[in-house]
Amino acid sequence: MFELLAQDSSGGGSSLVAFLPLLLMGGIFYFLLIRPQQRRARAQRELLSSVEVGDDIVTTAGVFGTVTAIDDEDDIVTVEIAPGTRVRMVRAGIGKIVVAEDAPDGQDGPIQQT
Repeated sequence: MFELLAQDSSGGGSSLVAFLPLLLMGGIFYFLLIRPQQRRARAQRELLSSVEVGDDIVTTAGVFGTVTAIDDEDDIVTVEIAPGTRVRMVRAGIGKIVVAEDAPDGQDGPIQQT
């Protein structure tokens, strides 16, 4: 590769060959780093927009609660973290929505992310 860079650029094809490794590295970075991060960000935006009153959530700090009110204008949600204890927080502080699946014996099943 260094030999290609050190050669005289008299041929038109040698300059393309010299930039080929850089183009390949750019493609690798895109598919391994940038594209998966964009997918995660899109999924998080969709999750935040789908939050409704009554949903059980986990905040990014790890606090479990139930959404009791949503102010779409300011992107603020009110979350009840204990009976009679409500906190207001920014919608972006929601980490995930949790759903308790019904177990076959009628008891609550494990909590799973949706």
